[in-house]
Amino acid sequence: MSIPSATADAMLGMLDAAQHADALTPGQIATLIDPRTVQTPALDLIDAELDRLLATPDGRLGISMPPQEGKTTRVVRDFVIRALERNPDTRVVAGAYNQSLANRNGLMIRRAISSVPQLGLAISRDNGSKHEWELEGHRGGVLSVGRGAGVDGRPADMIVIDDPVSRTEADSELARDDCWDWWTESLSARLAPGAPVVVIMTRWHEDDLIGRLVERDTHAGWRIVNIPAQCEDPATDPLGRQAGEYMISARRNRDGTPRTREQWESRKRTVGSRVWSAMYQGHPSPAEGGLLKRDWWKRYFTPLWTTRDDGSCWAIGFDELLISADLAFKGTTTSDYVAIGVWGRRVNDAYLLDQVREQLDFVGTLHHLVALCAKWPQATLKLVEDKANGPALISMLAKRIVGIVPINPTAGKVQRAEAWAPLAESGHVWLPSDEIAPWVGDYIEELAGFPNAAHDDQVDQTSMALDRMILRPLLDEGREIDATDDYDDYRIGY
Repeated sequence: MSIPSATADAMLGMLDAAQHADALTPGQIATLIDPRTVQTPALDLIDAELDRLLATPDGRLGISMPPQEGKTTRVVRDFVIRALERNPDTRVVAGAYNQSLANRNGLMIRRAISSVPQLGLAISRDNGSKHEWELEGHRGGVLSVGRGAGVDGRPADMIVIDDPVSRTEADSELARDDCWDWWTESLSARLAPGAPVVVIMTRWHEDDLIGRLVERDTHAGWRIVNIPAQCEDPATDPLGRQAGEYMISARRNRDGTPRTREQWESRKRTVGSRVWSAMYQGHPSPAEGGLLKRDWWKRYFTPLWTTRDDGSCWAIGFDELLISADLAFKGTTTSDYVAIGVWGRRVNDAYLLDQVREQLDFVGTLHHLVALCAKWPQATLKLVEDKANGPALISMLAKRIVGIVPINPTAGKVQRAEAWAPLAESGHVWLPSDEIAPWVGDYIEELAGFPNAAHDDQVDQTSMALDRMILRPLLDEGREIDATDDYDDYRIGY
């Protein structure tokens, strides 16, 4: 590949600067190898974390990030070359979920070194297979191994693990156990004193290698960096983004422009809530769900209300309706969500009819609550959690909306959800179909990920509604849930 003179001059400038510094950054090495490299803020962050890792004795780093954003090439190729350039005697073990992927990674590193002689590295002529090779004149090099492959007798001055479990294996406990045994019994035993380790992966399961390292390898001081596709909380976002802002993608359109917000939104709709949460946001949850299982929810497929000309909705055949509001504004656009649900009850069955879930400021929250109350006039009871921003809202609306009741929960979030979970498990909680409510997939996903998901606002509004509608009346009356109750004996008109 011919390199334009201006690009070549820039490369020589980087090499000259590197001679007066510690070494080239992984990003600079990437540009030397391929001048078309797109350096994004996410890759800037990864570069900084990799340099921190090299400077930390016995450093341990885990990176999760959406697919096709350059993380594998940056870590497996550019960072390994960075380490070899810094110390050509570094013996690197590069692992992957199978030998084929490991071989490909090893060959990628080797070809890159051969393509950029300016780095001053050369592959040994008598040791040059794609999965195992050394540098000319040095003991350093790369051994590429698939998961489960033995590395007995092979010392490691650095270990790089790229996607140790494939997508098809992610839900297999046997595969996850095999991966863990590979790390604990084989790879980690080969580490030299002070050797760094980096694990990069797209997360599919909460019990994957990164999940187990955080839970079980607590003494090692693992630093976990998750870069979500979309900012969830500006206060903790690793890229310093605003709420809801998508990452600048390394993937480009044909005209060289980065992926647009509309393209990100399309991708989000295509993959669905569970895949988006795990693969793109780095928040995996069990396939069946955690405390609240995915297959517990009953679904209704036709609207249970009529809509009048003025836009108001009137529920048909319900004993009562209420609005449950979990509020989390801060006066400006907040990192947390406001969740306001409209619920109806038929004897011992609860139906989620409508919901607003957005990141809102104080004024926006007031507007949406007032609008929802007008839309559902039968919901005369409005439950508002009396903490955080709840008191401010209650004070503001006390004379404008009737039926606002402050709720002061005394139990923790998990304990409250555990109390109503049997209602969902036994088929007494109904959700609208995706055709009726496009937001219901995100609702189910948040509840399935609870209590480990990034947000729990929809769980909280659900807890308030079901406690007031179902649990308290049952406890007060000493009744058991009876699925044979005749709804017609209890319904009210509209």
